[in-house]
Amino acid sequence: MAGVLIHWFRNDLRLHDNAALLRSVAHCRREGLSLLPVAWHSPSVPAPTRWGFDRVGMHRRSFRLQALEGLAQQLQRLGSDLWVLDDTDPGAFIELARLAGAREVVAEAIEAPEELAEVQALRTGGLRVETVWQSSLLAPEDLPWSGDRVPDVFTAFRQGVERAGLQAPEPLPAITQLPPWPDRLERPDPQASPPLPEGATDERSSFPYGSAAWQGHEAAALDHLDRYLAAGSPHTYKATRNALSGRDFASHWSPWFSVGALSARQAMAQLRVFEAEHGSNEGSYWLWFELLWRDHFRFVMRQHGVRLFAARGLARDRSSATRGGNPAAEARWRQGRTGLPLVDAAMRELDHTGYLSNRLRQIVASALIHDLGGDWRAGAAWFEHCLIDFDVYSNQGNWAYIAGVGTDPRGGRRFNLDKQTQDHDADGAYRRKWL
Repeated sequence: MAGVLIHWFRNDLRLHDNAALLRSVAHCRREGLSLLPVAWHSPSVPAPTRWGFDRVGMHRRSFRLQALEGLAQQLQRLGSDLWVLDDTDPGAFIELARLAGAREVVAEAIEAPEELAEVQALRTGGLRVETVWQSSLLAPEDLPWSGDRVPDVFTAFRQGVERAGLQAPEPLPAITQLPPWPDRLERPDPQASPPLPEGATDERSSFPYGSAAWQGHEAAALDHLDRYLAAGSPHTYKATRNALSGRDFASHWSPWFSVGALSARQAMAQLRVFEAEHGSNEGSYWLWFELLWRDHFRFVMRQHGVRLFAARGLARDRSSATRGGNPAAEARWRQGRTGLPLVDAAMRELDHTGYLSNRLRQIVASALIHDLGGDWRAGAAWFEHCLIDFDVYSNQGNWAYIAGVGTDPRGGRRFNLDKQTQDHDADGAYRRKWL
């Protein structure tokens, strides 16, 4: 072989609908290169935050490891393998490239500040890095705004998309052949899987990723998508989506989206087939609606970047969300010991299982910011630590939205805890489950 190309897997741990991987394969075939698939930033590597806890907690780590193991097995069936680089230092990646004889890298584009800095560090180290945008439902170049300057307000974004009649592109075919593994590198030794956290198999969990059907890899994701559609669940989605827990109240696509074991375009394409066969209604429309929310957060971060990580966010005026926080209250909130029963139940579920319903995420975020005086960025960091479906775009965007320093035109959302409890847990079943 004349040389080696590195394909850097990031949050795209799949073979289906993977434009970046297809780009790598095509480049190798055109130039006669071998291919080294690499996953950098193993979740096993500790990375402390300014808030006193690691960036990646046990549930996120375990779920991502499932996705990596599944991807490695798929690559092995195609005659290749996956090199998992257990290091956060760009120098380790650059050294691996030197050992393999590689100068070029292809990877998914993630346009968040730290992820952009990673790419720049590799380029500074002498590697040629090509990134491919592929995580959104809609293609940025198809948006009906010049220069990709999308509206900051979601309603204006959605209305513009729907007026223009935009639809998601069809998903790309799954890879079925790969270039050979580099001659200069031995295959990585198989690693024993660490034991799963206790909460991964808890029967109370809405997403028990320790069970076979809910594991983090691509095969489980595609099977779940098939089952969800076969059950007719899109038709009831809007009516059930605000439930606090359960296995069938929501689509539960987001954990697989987060690691890239499932692409949004694959989910949307199969949803359109479902609607063609069974009809569309408000419920199936609402899945499209929420995938547009996911896209909107992506495009907003592409525009505003690091501003979304500052205390004041996108706000022009100082707000209560920027007053320095309350470390003691933030600690009680993380521990589920605030004295607010619904909040405490939710925070204990989150810590124990790595998952929380969307309704409860909004409730606990509002409580931290507006009732306890906490720093919204501390809450966003704890969700990043805990959630198996952590996504940098949606997490930062949602927290800033609730705090009133993001894209909410009403200046933030404060939820009345008494009303939320009465509306969603009037019989106390959820609180009894977790308290």
